[in-house]
Amino acid sequence: MTFLFRALLPLILLLVCGSALATEVANGIFLIAKREMKDPRFLETVVLVTQPPQGGPFGVIINRPLDLPLSEVFPDQATMKGKKDVLYFGGPVARDGLVFLVRTPKPPARAVHVLKDVYFTGDVKWIEGLLRRAEPTQGLRVFSGYSGWAPGQLQNEMQRGDWHVLPADAESIFDKNYTRVWPELIERASARPTSLELRD
Repeated sequence: MTFLFRALLPLILLLVCGSALATEVANGIFLIAKREMKDPRFLETVVLVTQPPQGGPFGVIINRPLDLPLSEVFPDQATMKGKKDVLYFGGPVARDGLVFLVRTPKPPARAVHVLKDVYFTGDVKWIEGLLRRAEPTQGLRVFSGYSGWAPGQLQNEMQRGDWHVLPADAESIFDKNYTRVWPELIERASARPTSLELRD
């Protein structure tokens, strides 16, 4: 699979967020695939999802790394050489593009606010600046594609019993080993149902 250094977020912003800015209220949640999940693309996954003001929800799978180091995705970035960080599978939509999730107190001007200090962004120049740092992937996750739903589609999946819903947290995304994320969250979700809902 060949990746171009281009971001999908400008397109997502245009299609579902209009003039979305980093100042918008954060509303990120986790979708935790139930043990009975039938779709192999989402088996044992945790999806960080945000609900834009218009359009359907979208997000990325946070616990499915690909066997592709970021040093190969960004071969021209000298600071990436020798790094073990890998590209993640964000979802089945537009897999030949990149989605960036950043943890920063000072986001770029155009970004989607997901959690406190956590944003989706498609600002390529801003990302290039991060990649030139001594620790280029600190507070950065890069995804191949994203997960998206048409209005009403996700609600139908939840009624069918595919997902648990829990409040999202930055630690699960950036700090925990990906192998621990789904087992810990499925135990928590199974023990304590929540009443969180998504709009059409």
